Amino acid sequence: MRLIERYLFRQLLGPTLFAAAALIAVAVLSQALSSISILVQDRQSPLIFAKIIILAMPQLIVLVLPVAVLVAALVAVNRLHTENEIVICFAAGVSRWRVISPAMRLAAIVALISLIISQWVQPLAYRALRDTLLSVRTDLAATMIKPGSFTHPAPGLTVYAQTEDEDGHFHNLFIDHVAADGRDTTITAHEGRLSTRDGAPMLQMWRGANAEVSPAGVLNFLSFDEYMLDLRPLIGQEPTVRYKLSDRYPRELFFPDTRQTWDAANVRPMLAEGHARIAAPLYNFAFMAMALAAVIGGQFSRLGYAPRIGIVAAAALVTRTLGFAIQGVASQNPGLNVLQYATPLAATAISAAILFAPRRSARSTRLIDAPLERRLGLAA
Repeated sequence: MRLIERYLFRQLLGPTLFAAAALIAVAVLSQALSSISILVQDRQSPLIFAKIIILAMPQLIVLVLPVAVLVAALVAVNRLHTENEIVICFAAGVSRWRVISPAMRLAAIVALISLIISQWVQPLAYRALRDTLLSVRTDLAATMIKPGSFTHPAPGLTVYAQTEDEDGHFHNLFIDHVAADGRDTTITAHEGRLSTRDGAPMLQMWRGANAEVSPAGVLNFLSFDEYMLDLRPLIGQEPTVRYKLSDRYPRELFFPDTRQTWDAANVRPMLAEGHARIAAPLYNFAFMAMALAAVIGGQFSRLGYAPRIGIVAAAALVTRTLGFAIQGVASQNPGLNVLQYATPLAATAISAAILFAPRRSARSTRLIDAPLERRLGLAA
């Protein structure tokens, strides 16, 4: 790049990084608020909480990057234009493309980053996220016993503990389990503690009783001083992870394994998701071109470009919303996937047409803005 192009690129890079950081911070805050139950209800550590937030960020980053490009371009180009720096470039004979090219190069860099994230980073992070959430759901210490409330960690299973002390001991335990064959088992204990034995989850209890009613109505009662309860039959088998559309790699989206029941039933949504991930980076070009068209695409104005900026911001919102709507429709009709690419490309083409449209000369502009008498040569 030449000197002037490097200067324009630097002027755009700073606001883009700042806007991206600000929007990502907002996205992190939003994700943190929506995941606060991991700390409050599931009683997980702050490290697990932070891990879940970080793993959920790639998809949000892909969504906010085009917005960051739009905001940064509007701010930077508007400042350069109102301070006559771009006007001076044009007056010095710099072509319109040389003024625009640094912005489009920046959009290309952001689009490449977005493509890498959506194609490879997002599936990798989301798969790790599913595994982490599964471990949270199957964490017996966090989900099975919640002091002061009745919980139902598995069908037919009810668990209650009055309090929990600092050593992790539960007091006044109550467990009721109705088996599939109708056998009803009720266990009470003054004290209990969760532990593991050979990797199996166990509940060690002291000073309690075990009452079992068979399907025939026979009651068996047993009191104990210490009792080890194997929790595996109560909890059942651990649930398996089922990866969603956002967790799939491109190969899995475009070439689903139809031998799998879920894949065979979701071929069209998977195809729409695959095309959406490729089309999403194109919005960086579209929004950059729209921002340039808002400021450079019209006549110079010393009063600013607030009306044009407002129109472009609304147009960008409509364009992205239309892209989401087309993805939803394309999940039922694969033939409409081409519109996922057509939407950002059409916005880019329209903005380019505005940018490179012939400009009226200053003399023509003054003549058009003159009073009617002067234009007709009737003025004194």
